Amino acid sequence: MPENIQPKTAEKSSPAPAPSAPAKSNSSDSPEVVNRMRRRLIWTGIWGYLGVNLLMFLRYFFPRALFEPPTVFNAGYVSDYSLGVDQRFLQSERCWVVREPGRLFVIFAQCTHLGCTPDWEPSQNIFHCPCHGSEYDSEGVNFAGPAPRPMDRCHIILDPSNQIVVDTSQRYIQDPAAGTNQFNDTGAYISA
Repeated sequence: MPENIQPKTAEKSSPAPAPSAPAKSNSSDSPEVVNRMRRRLIWTGIWGYLGVNLLMFLRYFFPRALFEPPTVFNAGYVSDYSLGVDQRFLQSERCWVVREPGRLFVIFAQCTHLGCTPDWEPSQNIFHCPCHGSEYDSEGVNFAGPAPRPMDRCHIILDPSNQIVVDTSQRYIQDPAAGTNQFNDTGAYISA
């Protein structure tokens, strides 16, 4: 058995392997990685800019339109109104229906000074604007405050079934300074 033992010195005497070339470091500081990150950042910015422009272009085809309610409405029958000012359409249509002996007309509820909505004061039988104190009589004619002219009247007709049809987009004005008086024109009132 002793003859199978070989000296270990032979293994130790073999030459040591030569040192290999230094390995490439994959750290984030290498120029190739920095350039790749820069390119990625630049391309991301370019594609983001183009994407936002595409969205703005597509948004152009969907305009921001204001959809307003219709200006023509049915106000019922003449017999539904008693003498005086009726406020049932103030909130929905911004107008008052006024019935006087022999005629009926519609006043658009907008102060001619700055466009506020006046209040109807039934105890005093006047319209009073809370913004700057303009006052109007029961026919909408101004008599106090900074309002330059009476409130406008809306177009009013009777349809074939004798119902009142009001169009708030067509108004009749009375402006003493300009010499205009449309309150007695056809369509500014109906005979009741």
